[in-house]
Amino acid sequence: MLPAISLPTNITVKTNITATSTPRTTNTHKLKTTPFNSTLKSLCKWGNLDKALRLIESSKPTPIEEEEEEESISLFLHACISRRSLEHGRKLHLHLLRSQNRVLENPTLKTKLITLYSVCGRVNEARRVFQIDDEKPPEEPVWVAMAIGYSRNGFSHEALLLYRDMLSCCVKPGNFAFSMALKACSDLDNALVGRAIHAQIVKHDVGEADQVVNNALLGLYVEIGCFDEVLKVFEEMPQRNVVSWNTLIAGFAGQGRVFETLSAFRVMQREGMGFSWITLTTMLPVCAQVTALHSGKEIHGQILKSRKNADVPLLNSLMDMYAKCGEIGYCEKVFDRMHSKDLTSWNTMLAGFSINGQIHEALCLFDEMIRYGIEPNGITFVALLSGCSHSGLTSEGKRLFSNVMQDFGVQPSLEHYACLVDILGRSGKFDEALSVAENIPMRPSGSIWGSLLNSCRLYGNVALAEVVAERLFEIEPNNPGNYVMLSNIYANAGMWEDVKRVREMMALTGMKKDAGCSWIQIKHKIHTFVAGGSSDFRCSAEYKKIWNELSKAVKNLGYVPNTGVVLHDINEEMKAVWVCEHSERLAAVFALINTGAGMPIRITKNLRVCVDCHSWMKAVSKVTRRLIVLRDTNRFHHFENGSCSCKDYW
Repeated sequence: MLPAISLPTNITVKTNITATSTPRTTNTHKLKTTPFNSTLKSLCKWGNLDKALRLIESSKPTPIEEEEEEESISLFLHACISRRSLEHGRKLHLHLLRSQNRVLENPTLKTKLITLYSVCGRVNEARRVFQIDDEKPPEEPVWVAMAIGYSRNGFSHEALLLYRDMLSCCVKPGNFAFSMALKACSDLDNALVGRAIHAQIVKHDVGEADQVVNNALLGLYVEIGCFDEVLKVFEEMPQRNVVSWNTLIAGFAGQGRVFETLSAFRVMQREGMGFSWITLTTMLPVCAQVTALHSGKEIHGQILKSRKNADVPLLNSLMDMYAKCGEIGYCEKVFDRMHSKDLTSWNTMLAGFSINGQIHEALCLFDEMIRYGIEPNGITFVALLSGCSHSGLTSEGKRLFSNVMQDFGVQPSLEHYACLVDILGRSGKFDEALSVAENIPMRPSGSIWGSLLNSCRLYGNVALAEVVAERLFEIEPNNPGNYVMLSNIYANAGMWEDVKRVREMMALTGMKKDAGCSWIQIKHKIHTFVAGGSSDFRCSAEYKKIWNELSKAVKNLGYVPNTGVVLHDINEEMKAVWVCEHSERLAAVFALINTGAGMPIRITKNLRVCVDCHSWMKAVSKVTRRLIVLRDTNRFHHFENGSCSCKDYW
């Protein structure tokens, strides 16, 4: 644990410390056109640093030429930094020391030499160049370069201590110093010092002077989770750039504020701010989270319009978005058109096939991956094993776990064991599944026992469910989902006294069942539906008209409400009403009202879809001739023409 850092108290009373805007340390004026400079510039441009160094070493400037020499050395150091050439930088440094050249007293050159050592990971050498002279402390750019060097190499604490020392030496802090110190506070999650620096900035009226400082303030408050301050700083910024918006969007996304993230992105675009790859890489997972396919496609369009080639991480995020929105075809197109793929690209495509019920395509892609010489990792096998579980491929799943993973030297993790337990449990092999769960060579997690409890639900195995639930209550005592699952199992078996007992256990611990919630995007707007729904929507004439038409049509197909999913011991008529108000049904009816005939309907739900809603969705897909893609917490369900991609196995 790093010790707390306190800014020296004198920074609040020293009136001689005023904010200054420090120019960048690179030379802004051009080299004088001489044969020497022209040759040096050409050598540096083409990376011929050996000849460039020999040229500098052989020159013997007169006092009149000292300024020209400083410019030449600055140019050479800049070339060393851009090429991370520690060797040539060291040789130049040694040459200057041996020749007792006073050129290193120049703050710009000292700054560049510190930067070179820092970018090459030689912090101690950078510190030796920095060295503080008690009579004449370094100028602010030199302090900042050293502090940035510390931060770049993971020594944010030392960077902040250096900022404190700079203030103690009465060096005027400028915008670069402030932004560096704020970045160090962000890295250290140090709210106390960060707020003190903010106060110093306000006192010296820097807040409106430099956008970099304001962006650093945004980054600090995002990092320490003070979102009220984030919004305040953002609103008060006189100017905002892409970095400002990216920080705000990343802050919203990091807090799980999905709808605010989407809204901020739309405002950013309306203001003509444009975007960076960072913007889009942040936005795509947000679109995937709530199946905002419309927004995701717009981002894809922006990528295609851009003159820059999208990097691999961005395209991987694009694939993931399409896969999690149920558009596996688009996901595959992006994958096929990628000029360069990394392991994440292959894993994303494999996972996309698996969660969308296309396990055979996933297995074929895995074979292709091996032929291309791509070494699989643990994530690869989680995708494959999960796909085997959801598709009922018990033998293939066991083979992958027992043989193939071993062939590639992948050590099974808890996730792999959870998949294996799920594979065995879903196929009714309870003894094997229980044996695996009890003999895992590590502490079993809730996901392993949770998989087995779900299998007990599928088969109505009450006796084993009670044993498994006890394990889950020990591991995850505050997870209401485990209690609800056991209550479901009791209800399906008609054991209402036990249902009541479980509910009382939840009440005693203050736990509540998560409310069923579904989302659907129509154009740019995300619509949210909660189980029970808005009475205004359910009482509207449009809703009643569509609902009555659907009810008659699905009844004619033979759909009968499965009231066993309702956990209350009430009459059958009331049970039928309760299941009709599940959030995914409300979302589906809303989509039927507000989208054109034949348009696909895409719904995201925060809980597992119940048996009755699953049957209802199949019937609705047939009578409306619509594709309905429902993503629940477990998998994707593609309902089309009366059947589901999961083959009723979920």
